[in-house]
Amino acid sequence: MTCIKSDFPSVQHRLRKCSSVLALVFAALIGLLSTANAFGQEIPQPRLPTVVLQAGLHQITAEVARTPQQQQIGMMMRTQMAQHEGMLFVFDDVSARCFWMKNTLLPLSIAFIADDGTIVNLADMQPRSEASHCSTKPVRYALEMNQGWFVKRGIQAGYRLKGGPFIP
Repeated sequence: MTCIKSDFPSVQHRLRKCSSVLALVFAALIGLLSTANAFGQEIPQPRLPTVVLQAGLHQITAEVARTPQQQQIGMMMRTQMAQHEGMLFVFDDVSARCFWMKNTLLPLSIAFIADDGTIVNLADMQPRSEASHCSTKPVRYALEMNQGWFVKRGIQAGYRLKGGPFIP
């Protein structure tokens, strides 16, 4: 292959341009895949670190979803959860919170919880539903349990949880 000196910088320039475009396309694809993964979750996220909470005589082992990605995936695609297990969502700030169940296969009950562990309100959520279930006041925490868990134990709004991030 013969290379003419005057063409060489032009070829290099084109290669650099192509490399830059390919890098941008690759970065965009990675971004799309991670977003699609959170909303079109095909497999459950690995088990998260846990914390022990106390609801009167009842002990709860709750996986803790702290990062935005962990919170977006939550309980999606899980097919079972033990009776006294749940998922505690811990947010950085106090705000109105809403949850939905688009890719969640289990019927769940959710407790929206104030900083001191007091349950603000409860809601039952149906599997694969896009209906929003929201806190009635700004909260930092939400706890998902198997549907009916709170009602079966007489736990309602105003009840105070202990342990984990809540003051004993």
